[in-house]
Formats: sequence, structure tokens, C-alpha cells
Amino acid sequence: QVQFAQSGGGLVQPGGSLRLSCAASGVTLDSYGIGWLREAPGKEREGVSCIRTSDSSTYYGDFVKGRFTIARDNAKNTVYLQMNSLKLEDTAVYYCVICLCNGANGLSPLVWGQGTQVTVAS
Repeated sequence: QVQFAQSGGGLVQPGGSLRLSCAASGVTLDSYGIGWLREAPGKEREGVSCIRTSDSSTYYGDFVKGRFTIARDNAKNTVYLQMNSLKLEDTAVYYCVICLCNGANGLSPLVWGQGTQVTVAS
């Protein structure tokens, strides 16, 4: 059974930073990626970022390029999302997901974590 331990969400002012972390257990990630999707009220679901286990290649949604950075600690089976220069429109629930991860095509979620709220407000 896959289990996720997510942390790092919260309230931040525009221009601020947050770091999300997600530790996955009960799964072998050799063939998959891990990353984040986000959902905001009234908006379509968006693939934020993912990192592929096999070669550490990454994907970023166009709306976060240059602001967010994904990294993983293989020893801890943990992935981190450093979010800088946050904008009001980054407000959403961020879900850690195990996924198919492709730098050109984005991510396709397979297993979802519980989600963590990120709120950007002045």
C-alpha cells in the first residue's frame, strides 16, 4: 500500500517562498516519476512538476518555469518542490503524485497523495 507524507504548505505573501516535501513509501519507483499536481477552485487541474526516477529528468509546467525547482533524495525516497516568487495564482491544493513523467508531455498521475494547501495572499 502506497503512503505519502506531505508537508510544507501554508500561507505566504506574494513574492515569498515555500518548500513542499513528499515522502513516498510502500512503492518501488524505478519505472515511475514523482511530482505535484495542483487544483484550485474554478480552475483546471495542472501538472506542476515531476522528476523521473530512471534518469532524474524533470518536467515543469510553463507557469512555474524559472520559479519552482524539484529535487529528490533517493535515500529517503523523498521529493522536494522549492517554490519561489510565489504569485496569487499559485494558490491551490498541491497533491503529491506518483506518475508517468515526461519532460515534453508532462505528467500523468497514477497514485495521489492527500494534498496540502498553498495560499498566496497579501
